[in-house]
Amino acid sequence: MPSRKSKQWSSRSIGSNWQHNVFYTLIRCGGKPAAYCLLLFVVLYYTLLRPEVRNRSSHYLKRRFPGRTPLRMLWDSYLLSLGIGRTLVDRAILGILGPENMYVSPEGTSELAELLAEGHGLILITAHVGCWQLAMSNLAALNTPVSLLIHRDEEDRDRHFFEHNSKKPPYRIIDPAGYLGGTLEMLQVLKNGELLCIMGDRNMGGEGGSVSVDFLGGPVKFPFSPYKLSSATGAPVAVIFPYRSKSGAYELHVAKTFQIPENLGRSAHAYLPFAREFVAALETFVTENPYQFYNFYNMWSPEE
Repeated sequence: MPSRKSKQWSSRSIGSNWQHNVFYTLIRCGGKPAAYCLLLFVVLYYTLLRPEVRNRSSHYLKRRFPGRTPLRMLWDSYLLSLGIGRTLVDRAILGILGPENMYVSPEGTSELAELLAEGHGLILITAHVGCWQLAMSNLAALNTPVSLLIHRDEEDRDRHFFEHNSKKPPYRIIDPAGYLGGTLEMLQVLKNGELLCIMGDRNMGGEGGSVSVDFLGGPVKFPFSPYKLSSATGAPVAVIFPYRSKSGAYELHVAKTFQIPENLGRSAHAYLPFAREFVAALETFVTENPYQFYNFYNMWSPEE
């Protein structure tokens, strides 16, 4: 299993516990308008006075917007930070005030239901875009258990939406740091004909190897384990991107679906074409939604 030291990204929170609690209290007392208003000033503070925040977003922004002036790059950094800030506020609103306060479009679920009906389970490959927790709430309409491969940093203070109330998690979390990177658990999920969601834009550091694919003009390592699982189980693959529309609603965009040929083996090269399809879909998404891609680290830096 790959060393955890090679993981370049971190999911730890920027703010402290009390800062997050201020937003949670404001949501309870003043609702969405109050939280959104405070967010504008908080993001401005971090953008102007915390250079490390600007640095974290610069790796992606310089490639998404080459040739920007320093002033325009500062504005881009503000909009990107505002985007993830709204995402965190919205998922807190979902947990504190309830789903009736956040509209999530049902679009895309019928296509997923058809794939699920094939009886081999379904692998959903997504990325760190929009707010997956809000869009994932739509999956309840499929009446099928959902499992999610996710690593949570010990310093991550952002609460999942279900942690704001006494409800049980709507999905099962599989830890990639577990035995064999959670592979046995994921295989069982698909064997049961259930939904498995995997982030396709980061190597979790335990769930398998990676292949190099050009993304925004430079090579990046992307995991190929989702495609290997599909080949081993016969489960179809759906590339999905949950995102926040201009109206403030959330939609679950099914960008691409495909079937991986069975028994392709362990060779990373065999899964390269499918990783390229995912990356092509991701590039299209960030072209249309540049401020909803939240990988705040240098994806293009070679792994150690």
